[in-house]
Amino acid sequence: MSTPLEVEPGSSAAAPEAVLEGVRKIEGRSLWQISWMRLKRDKVAIAGGIIVVFLILVAIFAPLICKLVGVTPNDFHQDLVDPSLQTSIGKWNGISWDHPFGIEPVNGRDIFARIVYGARISLLIAFLATLLSVVIGTVMGIIAGYFGGWVDTLISRLMDIFLAFPLVLFALALVGAIPDRILGLTGDALRVALIVFIIGFFSWPYIGRIIRGQTLSLREREFVDAARSLGARRPYILFTELLPNLIAPILVYATLLIPTNVLFEAALSYLGVGVRPPTASWGDMLSTAANWYQVEPLFLVPPGLAIFVTVLAFNLFGDGLRDALDPRSR
Repeated sequence: MSTPLEVEPGSSAAAPEAVLEGVRKIEGRSLWQISWMRLKRDKVAIAGGIIVVFLILVAIFAPLICKLVGVTPNDFHQDLVDPSLQTSIGKWNGISWDHPFGIEPVNGRDIFARIVYGARISLLIAFLATLLSVVIGTVMGIIAGYFGGWVDTLISRLMDIFLAFPLVLFALALVGAIPDRILGLTGDALRVALIVFIIGFFSWPYIGRIIRGQTLSLREREFVDAARSLGARRPYILFTELLPNLIAPILVYATLLIPTNVLFEAALSYLGVGVRPPTASWGDMLSTAANWYQVEPLFLVPPGLAIFVTVLAFNLFGDGLRDALDPRSR
């Protein structure tokens, strides 16, 4: 048996604590910190995120922006419209310092103000519809994936029914059958609530299928078995053990679902079942511009470009967020 090594008092050998004093400590990083580092390296996703934040700020501060520019969305400027041709008097759709994007034909309403106010309607409906579909899809997906059996079969067939539903035709029929007042809601509030319900309630199966697949994998993990062995009840396992591990796919799919809802709201407004005039909406502006494109072709550009930039920004940010949270998907 070897004898322990003895250090003489005058020896140069240092204690372990003294050796570690000059070593830099390496701090651990959480999964969210690692994901943020990956996201910061994706310049395209960051650019999309900046545009998304800008659009949200524009929608929130629309009245202030229009007040600073000196324009309003619903005021008519008949003095700027040629009464014989029903078009703007000036060139380039009446673009001027007072009207940066020009004016609408026939009535002379300012296009810039209507684009800014239209952002409020499009983003409000898209965010609320996405929230509704995410909540319903997450709950149904977790229940179907965790319980399995006849519960999974029932919810899966329900998803198939909703996915096969003719949503546009249903929206057209429902808007025509709904009275002007329901549960104290009238006017634009009723239309917004109706569109949010149609989009959100009938689009939850898309995220429900994703959450169900993730839950089928997570329910076999060790931390779920440990929770069961400790006597945890099913609601605790579903919403305390499983749900936090589903935040990443929920967040990613929500950012990719928002631009789809923006397009759907614009399509409903284009067909005349969105918010009622004179409330500004990008889809309604496109519908009006389609009737005047031969004499005022530039009228199509602002609402079309607003929809294009919004959808592109959300898609770029959503793709970057997906790559950051799940690098194996690249």
